[in-house]
Amino acid sequence: MSAYCEICHKGKMSGMNVSHSHLKTKRKWKPNIQRVRAIIDGEVKRINVCTRCLRSEKVQRSISLSTAE
Repeated sequence: MSAYCEICHKGKMSGMNVSHSHLKTKRKWKPNIQRVRAIIDGEVKRINVCTRCLRSEKVQRSISLSTAE
């Protein structure tokens, strides 16, 4: 799964791990991406969305009737 949100375009970020002795090594931060069924332009599509967009309701999730009981 790609580490990329299709709503807010959030992706990988890079930086440094800094130890107690102040040695630095490169590292990456990845966003929390979930693959969800969402309603896009009136159609149900599967998209990669970060949890921040899900929580702030920037995307309308599609709920199937079989799991909504």
